[in-house]
Amino acid sequence: MLQALDLEATTLLLLLLAALAAGWVDALAGGGGLIQLPALLLVPGLTPVQALAVNKLGSVFGTLTSAITYLRRSPLPLRQVLPAAGLAFLTSMAGALLATRLSSDLFKPLILCALILVLAYTIAKPSLGQQARPRRQGSKELLLGLGIGAGLGLYDGFLGPGTGSFLLLALAGLMGYSFLEATARAKLINAATNLGALLLFALAGQQVWALGLLLGLANMLGGYLGARTALARGSGLIRWVLILVVTALICRLSLDLLGGFES
Repeated sequence: MLQALDLEATTLLLLLLAALAAGWVDALAGGGGLIQLPALLLVPGLTPVQALAVNKLGSVFGTLTSAITYLRRSPLPLRQVLPAAGLAFLTSMAGALLATRLSSDLFKPLILCALILVLAYTIAKPSLGQQARPRRQGSKELLLGLGIGAGLGLYDGFLGPGTGSFLLLALAGLMGYSFLEATARAKLINAATNLGALLLFALAGQQVWALGLLLGLANMLGGYLGARTALARGSGLIRWVLILVVTALICRLSLDLLGGFES
């Protein structure tokens, strides 16, 4: 399949570097798709839906690696996190099904507005995510986690970029976790959303396995290094990486929308 895409060695090397960087960024603050997906969209012979499918295959290795790295250093309350991850897996499949039938351009203005609000909120609240201040307990915490998993699972399957950042902000802002705690939980849920979308794209015959597996190896290394960086540097670094990622996402979506208006 790589031969069918007629990939030159230089192009493949750049894709692997993009996947490595995407894994590192995603492990810290989400948004790795901002790097990896645009690179895939430039590959000759790869359709937009195939690019989404390959992005999911590459990303799932990175998110699983970073999730395992976080779990080894900071055990999570799996009774709370796994139900949210399981529901996110199912809704991500539904989102991926929508991606094969609807244009993501319909939703980009809404996503752009949401990102601007996220950025403003993060900058205006410098204490956000610096210390754990749980706001809900027991069944309320579980239900809110399920809602977050369901909503962002649907978004991740349909479009994807920024899912990790949205998860991080939702878990820190709505649940009261520190950025480090929220990132660990977000990686587990994000791994489930990637797996759900990956399964649907595979069943739809849209996957390019050889390319996705190669990018997955680079993503694994990036995810491991990113998780180790976050564990060593803490919530302060995660906040600044999050601000940079969300700002870059806003710029990217704005350019996409402006391009659409001009055409």
